[in-house]
Formats: sequence, structure tokens, C-alpha cells
Amino acid sequence: MSDTFTDPRPPRVDRRTATFLSSCVLVLLVCLIGATVPTPWVAIGPGPAPNVLGESEGKPVITTNLPTYPTSGHLNMTTVQISDGLTLFRALQLWADPERQVVPRASLFPPDETQEQINRKNDQDFTDSQSNAAAAALTYLKMPTRVFVGPQPAGLPPNGVLETGDQILAVGGQPVDSVEGVRAALAGTTPGQQVPVRILRGDAIPTDVTVTLTQLGDSPQGALGIGPVAKPETDDEISISLSGIGGPSAGLMFALAVVDKLTPGELTGGHNIAGTGEITSEGTVGPIGGIGLKLIGAQRAGATVFLVPGQNCEEARADAPAGLQLVRVDTLTDAVQDLDMLRAGQTPSTC
Repeated sequence: MSDTFTDPRPPRVDRRTATFLSSCVLVLLVCLIGATVPTPWVAIGPGPAPNVLGESEGKPVITTNLPTYPTSGHLNMTTVQISDGLTLFRALQLWADPERQVVPRASLFPPDETQEQINRKNDQDFTDSQSNAAAAALTYLKMPTRVFVGPQPAGLPPNGVLETGDQILAVGGQPVDSVEGVRAALAGTTPGQQVPVRILRGDAIPTDVTVTLTQLGDSPQGALGIGPVAKPETDDEISISLSGIGGPSAGLMFALAVVDKLTPGELTGGHNIAGTGEITSEGTVGPIGGIGLKLIGAQRAGATVFLVPGQNCEEARADAPAGLQLVRVDTLTDAVQDLDMLRAGQTPSTC
């Protein structure tokens, strides 16, 4: 009788096989991470370019209870689309797309703010841009507005009397219905002089307060030491409705659309005009981000002319698609005059 012995140990794997199996596991692990784990990057690209003279979700973008006139053509506000939650593979794919930019998420979404806070700020910026656009259009058309105390200007201490949000009804006994009216009421005054200002604070009754005027720069004229801002006379006088968009950069195009609706003639001359730019209630146009991507979005929407904030001109020249005419604007007045020139077959100021 013979005994049979078996080795209880598994067969030994040679080094080459072990290396191959380890490499496969590593590759699978990298693929799993690359396909599922979000990266700290986001991609930005051209977004929609809605015509603010038209409709959104079946309703006019701009409505007003003031007399209006027919419009034609397009005034396209341009946007940037953000893709968040990118995996490594998706980020690499978008990085290779010449119409996309992959940037650190922290450059667009402050790490010390929650997503809810960021969304709320974007919504507020968009709401402010609508209010500023309506006021800028009314100011340009020399129509009455309401004047409020805005955020405290940098470098000026609070005057201790006027508060942000106060409505200014009169200065030095002169009723005011525009920011320019505030300045005109202060003509002939000097820094250090005290003047009566009638205000409306919240739901209280109008109140008279005394303000000691300050000096702005080298001007010999006294100033209230606040940043006045204009708003339409009533909250429903001009309504702008466009969902799914945030930020402040639609202001210029909103203001132009309001001017077009409230004046005879057709501002665009039937052409497809696109543009971008923040706007103050007095009509000053400020710079925005993502100008190159917005130029692409404008061209996709069929625009032949793009209104560029003056401070974005250098960047826009470097990124302009062929066939898209760049027009420089620094104020709402500039933009209206430029469109008048285009309609007349003349050449407006360019970047």
C-alpha cells in the first residue's frame, strides 16, 4: 500500500504574471476613479444667447405699463455655461475642446461659501442688473425715476445720517427724481455746508434730516458722501423676466431693449445684435468675464455685431471670430449712438 501526498499550498505565481495582474488592478482602479470621482475643476463654455426683444417661456422678456413702440431684429444677451462635478475623464475631454475652458472650481465658486450662498448672490446680481437696466434706460430717456442711497463708496466714511436704502425725495428743498437731479440740487454748495435732505426710510413717513456735505476729489462742490442709485418710479413700471440665468452682465442689453421699446423707430434696424456688459443706474457700462466664450455664443446665435464693454476690448480683439464686428461701448448713450450709426450705414467706434 502506498501513500499519496498533496501540497496544500496554491500554485506559485511567477513574477511576470504577478506584475501583469497588479497592473490590471491598478488600471481598473485608475479608470474607476477617473470615471466616477469629481475633480476640483469646472468647465466653462458658450451659453445660450436669448433675444431680450423677444419671448421666454411664451411671455415677453420685457413688459411695461408705459407706452411702447414696435421693435424688430435681435438684441441677444450672451451667457457662459458652467459644467460642474467633472470627473477626470470628462475634464480631459472638455480640456481638449477649443470652445471650452477648464479652470479651478475655486476661481468661480469661493470655497468659503455654500452653493446656496453662491446661487443667492448670482440671483441677486441678476435682479440688480434688471433694476439698473430699467433705471439706466429711463435716465437716458430723461424720464422720472426714484433715487435711493446706494452702497457706501469706497474711501468715504459713512456720513452718519443717510443709510443705504433711504429714498431721497428732496435736497436743499428741491425735489429730485434722478441722480443728475441730486447733483443739480447741490450746485453752488461747498464741502462742510449743511443742507436739509428729505428722505423716506422703509415704510415710515417722509423725514427731513440735515447732512453735512463732504468733498469728492478736487471738486469745489459739496457732496452727500453717498452713492445715489436710480430705480423706476414703481416696482411694476418695467418688468424683466428671464429664468435660468444669473449674474450681472445682462444689464447693457436689457437697457437697450427698454430704450428700443419706449422710443419710436427700430433701434436694431432689423439686424441681429449681441452684446454684454454690466450697467449702473446712470448708464455706465462695466467689464465682464468670459468675453471670448460669449463671442462664440453670439456667432452661434447669428449675430453680426457685438457690443463690447470698453475695458474688455483688448481681450475681445484677441478672441473675435471672423465675421463678427466688435463695437466699443462705455455708456448706454454710446451704445444707442453706435446702433444709430450702424442703421445709417456708418462705422461706429470699434475695439
